[in-house]
Amino acid sequence: MKLDPIASGKRKPVNLSLDTGVVEAARDAGINLSQTCEAALRVAAKAERERRWQEENRGAIEEWNAWVAEHGLPLAKYRQF
Repeated sequence: MKLDPIASGKRKPVNLSLDTGVVEAARDAGINLSQTCEAALRVAAKAERERRWQEENRGAIEEWNAWVAEHGLPLAKYRQF
């Protein structure tokens, strides 16, 4: 079982404003609005956290890539592929 670092397991009622046509189409299709919104927000939050991490660590990543380009991969002589 994979742990979702964002999920708390608790529920909080919130108010959302959604396009009425979208809501009607989703309900006609039997789509659970709460589950669908939660899943979309989870994906968006994860993407934003990853974007921020990459931005915050850009300098270190660039330095590491430059080092590898100059010196090669550490322990490369032990690779079996």
